[in-house]
Amino acid sequence: MRFRAKIVDLACLNHFSRIINTIARLAKSCILRLTVCKLYFILSDKVANGGASMWCELSQGNFFDEFQMEGVAAEHNEIYLELVPENLSRALKTAQSAKAVKIKLTNKHCPCLRVAVELPSLSSSSRIVTHDIPVGVIPRRMWNDFREPSVPDFDVSIYLPVLKTMKSVVERMKNLSNFIVIEANLSGEMNLKIETDLVSVTTHFKDLGNPPWASEDGCQSSAQGRDLESMAEACIDIKKLQQLLAGQQVNPTKALCNIVRKRIVHFILLHEEVSLQYFIPAIA
Repeated sequence: MRFRAKIVDLACLNHFSRIINTIARLAKSCILRLTVCKLYFILSDKVANGGASMWCELSQGNFFDEFQMEGVAAEHNEIYLELVPENLSRALKTAQSAKAVKIKLTNKHCPCLRVAVELPSLSSSSRIVTHDIPVGVIPRRMWNDFREPSVPDFDVSIYLPVLKTMKSVVERMKNLSNFIVIEANLSGEMNLKIETDLVSVTTHFKDLGNPPWASEDGCQSSAQGRDLESMAEACIDIKKLQQLLAGQQVNPTKALCNIVRKRIVHFILLHEEVSLQYFIPAIA
């Protein structure tokens, strides 16, 4: 089992750092899955227990100049590691003007991801700052616990408003209630609502648009026979939503959410070669 990678391009390095910062805001601990072509950061708190879950996927070729990986076996050419993303985020903070960053899986006293940051130097010799980040190796028998979550059979799918606007609305509402109701329909309308004994506040968004989704037989799933004005709603923990909006540094070109009435809200942020999915379960 081996893994080593290198980033030289500064723009790629900064983009990678922003993604790790986002993940560190969403998960205290997560699984890093390494394959030949992709990296995945996975948080699979059991939604049934009220926990949010996350699936972030990026193509290694868009970030790394070198990427070598040998999995646990030829037929299972993957590596699953448990790590604290905040530790990786801190290590990458020292690399903002680095000449290169090397990441390597080592096993001196315990399994570690070694992040070696080569900094510019006035002399001919380079300065290298090394961070050893402890990781846990997930055994093969547990890999199935970290498979990609299926897209739920949603009632409504809708594009999100500008995330900065949504963030400022949610931050104001957070001072009034612990819960927020998200509701949307197939006419591109979405409302954010809080209701307490003392106050009721609703923010309306219009003309957001509804993404076209292909059904399993390959046809565009239409809204035939469905009331376009009918709202699907879910009440969720406002802190979990605020965490996503305040922490995201992916700067998505597309952001959408799928609502399963009274069950779950599924957020998808897309930016070229990166996709971040975040699932927040509804509160009964």
